[in-house]
Amino acid sequence: MAFFRKKEKEEVQEQLEQAPQMPQEVTPPAPPSRLDELRAELEQMHLPEYARTVAFKELERLGHTEPSSAEYSIGLNYLEFIASLPWFVATEDNLDMERAEQILSQDHAGMVQVKERVLEHLAVSIRVGSQPLRVLVVDDEPIALENMAIILSREGYETHTASGGPQALAMLAEEEFDLVVSDLKMDRLDGMQLLEKAKHISPNTRFIIITGYATVATAVDAMRKGAVHFLAKPIDLNVLRQVAADALSGVRRRRLAPGTVLCFSGPPGTGKTSVGQSIAHALGRSFARLSMAGMRDESEMRGHRRTYVGAMPGRILSELRRAGVNNPVFMLDELDKIGQDFRGDPASILLEVLDPAQNTGFLDYYLDMPFDLSGVLFLATANMVERLSKPLLDRLEIIEFSAYTPSEKRIIVQNHLLPRQLERHGLLADEMTLTPDAIDLLVSGYTREAGVRNLDREIGGLCRKVNRQLISCEQESCVVDTDMVEELLGPIRITREAARGADVVGMATAMVWTEYGGEILFVETACMPGRGKLLMTGSLGDVLKESAQTALSYVRSQSDRLGIEGDFFATKDIHVHIPAGSVPKDGPSAGITIATALISLLTDRPARRNVAMTGELSLSGRVLPVSGLRMKILAAAQAGVVKVVLPERNRPDVEALEPEVQNALEIVFASRADDVLEHVLLPEEAAPAPVPTQPSIP
Repeated sequence: MAFFRKKEKEEVQEQLEQAPQMPQEVTPPAPPSRLDELRAELEQMHLPEYARTVAFKELERLGHTEPSSAEYSIGLNYLEFIASLPWFVATEDNLDMERAEQILSQDHAGMVQVKERVLEHLAVSIRVGSQPLRVLVVDDEPIALENMAIILSREGYETHTASGGPQALAMLAEEEFDLVVSDLKMDRLDGMQLLEKAKHISPNTRFIIITGYATVATAVDAMRKGAVHFLAKPIDLNVLRQVAADALSGVRRRRLAPGTVLCFSGPPGTGKTSVGQSIAHALGRSFARLSMAGMRDESEMRGHRRTYVGAMPGRILSELRRAGVNNPVFMLDELDKIGQDFRGDPASILLEVLDPAQNTGFLDYYLDMPFDLSGVLFLATANMVERLSKPLLDRLEIIEFSAYTPSEKRIIVQNHLLPRQLERHGLLADEMTLTPDAIDLLVSGYTREAGVRNLDREIGGLCRKVNRQLISCEQESCVVDTDMVEELLGPIRITREAARGADVVGMATAMVWTEYGGEILFVETACMPGRGKLLMTGSLGDVLKESAQTALSYVRSQSDRLGIEGDFFATKDIHVHIPAGSVPKDGPSAGITIATALISLLTDRPARRNVAMTGELSLSGRVLPVSGLRMKILAAAQAGVVKVVLPERNRPDVEALEPEVQNALEIVFASRADDVLEHVLLPEEAAPAPVPTQPSIP
């Protein structure tokens, strides 16, 4: 039986050998993992030495980590973030001053002083950045010294040479150099000793050490003492060019970004953000914008530490990664609306970000390595700079954006707003035309603002209605005049309050300035039997309440001269009210207006409704200077005021305004309260006007 079984096995084996062989399936090689792709990407990238060390150490750690673990995904995301940052990617700046001036003129109408200051800022950057970088080459071998000097000179650097350490040290003491390329082995004073002594004389000068006796210990020692690179002889000249360019790139970026950070301050809609975009366009840089409004957590700016899966980098580095370059124009928008609570103060992070002495090594908690922000041109915007902290305000140069004049608004409508709205609504330029009178009506009858944001909305509303009319009536074009504006947008919404209504006893017109621009307010006063109380309503701030107390004290101290009963306050209560009670009001500039309203009330002399005033009042009756005059004057003119009374000490500020603003209405100056009363109160023989039952008050 065993014989037969063996024979059967041999026959089966023979049949299997004679059967045609099936081709074996070849398994394709596994695609490279994401970790391998990152390794190849990081090897090709030009990273700082400390970043390269950290990245490859993390790669080595992840190579021994299970891919399914949470630590693996955290490390992988971290490496991808390192690889995505623009460590040495920068755009070349356009240093054409005429082009910058032309761009600002085309993009913005008016704002003469603002554009002048911006152009001055750009001129400083262009002037400093156009200066050649200065390099000092030090070597005691004449041939090597000459070769390196020739190579670096061809790169556009202002190159100087020194045949030894003592000569180089003397030159560093007398002149400023951006880079020193020094040999290590030299007589009398070698390169390492020169590095140590030069760091005390010129700490900002960068050093490259070159030697034919390169060792790891020597290189580490040189880097610890402040050298940015260590090269071994014989030198590859292309490597020398690249190393010198990398060492000097930060110097050039800092030259093009002066220490002063411009902060554009003014009402909404006046073009603060668009001016920042024009600066980026003029320099040929990318534009990044970060809204600071409502930001309350410090980690939003500086990032989270990589201790959990949901950790994220800060907004600063995230915006730089999105921009793709390390030298964009970076706008910190709405800086005055940044939050502050138990979670921290994000504004304190900006003390490091905006300080050129610190931002060369900005530390994001997620990255956990220094990142150089010196090439970034930071700008900021704010409506009210008074809300900023003193240390932060000290790092900013404030540029005031004032209200637009009516003529500037007309130009903006014709050149910017109308063409943009026509394009948005699919209309051609010849399909809808606004007459000059229609533009004037839109400016004065439907909007009252310092900027043009609401004006832009009204033009958009016109475009939508005209679009519908063209389709329904099958018209080819439409000319919008004043009648058609009222037909499409409804009745005129803005009235000239100061020009309407009779002059009233106990009510005076004040000019105020808020974060939304200039406004006029009516200060109302009333007298009633009482026990000498001063009532103040209208959502008034502490400073404004103190101004009312000061005005009342001045009136009481001058009661005999003004013809007022000396004991009037003992048996009467005085009520001071400023309408629009839902709007908070504060500031000292309404002091003279409150005093005028009180004197009008107690002397029974009406105050001229179409004469407005502003100024802080002292107890002795002096009228002290205030700010925001340009916006106050424009708001008064739009409200129908024919004359304004300003403090005498503000005369130079008014004379600096453009003629259109000065000629908008009659401007008089007063140094004391008596001067104001002459212009505002009607003569004593004039009969007081009846108080209207429903006065037209904004």
